[in-house]
Amino acid sequence: MNDDPHTQPTPSLVLAYIARREDMRRFFSVRTRAAPDVEDLMQDLFLKVQRVDGAAIENPSAYLYRLASNLLLDRLRARRRSEARDADWRSVSHTTVDGADIADAPDAEAAVDARLRLERLTQALAELPPRTRQVFWLHKIDGLTHAQTAEQLGISRSAVEKHMTRTLQHLLAKVGR
Repeated sequence: MNDDPHTQPTPSLVLAYIARREDMRRFFSVRTRAAPDVEDLMQDLFLKVQRVDGAAIENPSAYLYRLASNLLLDRLRARRRSEARDADWRSVSHTTVDGADIADAPDAEAAVDARLRLERLTQALAELPPRTRQVFWLHKIDGLTHAQTAEQLGISRSAVEKHMTRTLQHLLAKVGR
């Protein structure tokens, strides 16, 4: 009998885990055929064994195999959900051409470049006089014709054209192509 108050008796499930560790590793290996998965499953199994710490388990060995089977089922279900989610995403954001998957989204470098160009464009537009910026906005963003823009602002069509020419020259100088 151990009289040391700092030590605790090891639960029978932990002892069963230690005794059957290599059996459990083979159990997982045969079913997964992937070494990284086996190590992850072994770690998950040990964590589950520790959570049951001290519970009265009639057949620790059978309980270990039940835990291991449940872990495998959980992993399989998670993988299926992940594959379905990936397939759904791919069907929405990819196109297949001659069996090759082609992303509809730009690559990261193109996205960063576009964001930087947008920032330069926004800054360049902010530098314009308010009336010129308003003419640009109505014509290019709201889609009004030169005549409609002139009518809405109460200026001549020629004035709209001059504002647009100044705006485009300014944007080319600041943002480039």
